[in-house]
Amino acid sequence: MSLDVLLTDADGVEVYSDNITHNLGKMADEAGIYACLWRPDENGITHAKQIVEPLAAGLALLVADPARFEKLNAPNGWGKWKDFVPWCARYLQACRNNPEALVRVCR
Repeated sequence: MSLDVLLTDADGVEVYSDNITHNLGKMADEAGIYACLWRPDENGITHAKQIVEPLAAGLALLVADPARFEKLNAPNGWGKWKDFVPWCARYLQACRNNPEALVRVCR
């Protein structure tokens, strides 16, 4: 099972999409970014520009303290810090590049 994220322009054209395992939910929560990544619709997030600040802060935490977050790696190997950091960086860049894009997730 995975989290699918999708950014679309005003015409509904996909400008970015990606997915990541749900096993990283605890790590995202520890980094303070679970709500903006997994539950944007429940937290008033409709546009990519609203994700930039919290995701940048969470990514900075993830990068600054790998040992803290590696403890939350999924025991089954599906959901590791080393995979989550670049995923977050790609999503952050997509949000910065497309601030007016609409955010959708499928959980």
